[in-house]
Amino acid sequence: MEQIRYSELDWLRVLLILAVFLHHVFMPFNGDGWHVMNNESSKLLDDIMVYFEQLRLQTLFFVAGAGSFILLQRVSVKAFLVSKFHRLFVPLIIAMMFIVPPQNYYENIGDYQGVVDAYKKLVLSFDANHLWFIEFLIIFMIMAAPLNRVLNSNLGERFINKLSRLVVIQHGLFSLVLLVLTVRLSLKWAMPSQSHNIENLSVSVFFLMFFVAGMCFIKSPIIWKALADNRSTNLKWFIFSSLLFYGYYFKPDISAYVSLDIRWQLWWLVCTLVSWSGLLTLVGYASVMCKSTPKWLKTANELIYPFYILHQTIIVVFAYYIVQWDAGIAVKSLSLLVATFSVCAATCYFAIKPYWVTRYLFGLRTKIGR
Repeated sequence: MEQIRYSELDWLRVLLILAVFLHHVFMPFNGDGWHVMNNESSKLLDDIMVYFEQLRLQTLFFVAGAGSFILLQRVSVKAFLVSKFHRLFVPLIIAMMFIVPPQNYYENIGDYQGVVDAYKKLVLSFDANHLWFIEFLIIFMIMAAPLNRVLNSNLGERFINKLSRLVVIQHGLFSLVLLVLTVRLSLKWAMPSQSHNIENLSVSVFFLMFFVAGMCFIKSPIIWKALADNRSTNLKWFIFSSLLFYGYYFKPDISAYVSLDIRWQLWWLVCTLVSWSGLLTLVGYASVMCKSTPKWLKTANELIYPFYILHQTIIVVFAYYIVQWDAGIAVKSLSLLVATFSVCAATCYFAIKPYWVTRYLFGLRTKIGR
């Protein structure tokens, strides 16, 4: 594979992590029972946030899959896995020991005598919390190595060729949602939990499908071009899926006529339609509109990983104090947004980026972590 820089992946990675950041900034105000909650909540905010939950992480896993395939064409499997050990596993362990504990402390502040006492009790608990995303990535990256070998085999080439013939059809890319739906609804029927444990296959396999799709799509120039060529068609499917999503979300009470299990299946159906059509639309338009990676984006793309590791803990700490203010949701949420973004960005740029030790501990490229 030519060493082409897919700038759309850079843009999507940064924008989607920032979307995750915004989601967590507004969590104290949507009434959803987060780590720290404001006394007053906004139903409208919750109605909006539940929709974007169907888009961000799914597309991030797709981007991670595409990036993994690109890297595996350039380095050996051993070098790939060693790099992921240094840049994913080590930061995960460090973060679980030192970054996550303050979240548990402020959520249950009455259970501890102070922050030091909390660290003594929590430092070895290895609670992943919001870092479950990195846990999933580690497993998926390990799986990427043999999957890459299959995709580069004769069998894999035949599969990609058949897939390429399908996706050049106007609605071919969207039609793949039938496979995603079949797998997700079947697993949800057997394992309805939404827990973010890797062994909960109804969640992990769902995200894995997006990761694998990223690997398969980036392998074929025909498929990648089809994403751009059919972007307007996929946008129409995205709009249709979104209307269907909110139509079901705001539906009248049908519990007297439809069982709870069926209602949940319908919910996962509309969610999956939004996830898949949204992915196709985002990647399709990004591949057309994001043709270059400016210098500032290269820096942001490098620092977005430590930004992700830090952001939720910093949000929880600031939110604990801000929700106690005598002010409205707008003032509190805007203050939380500005304060936490400033601290996260400054910490990444001034405290992590310049020093090889902090770079290594937070997953940035170093001589050790290459």
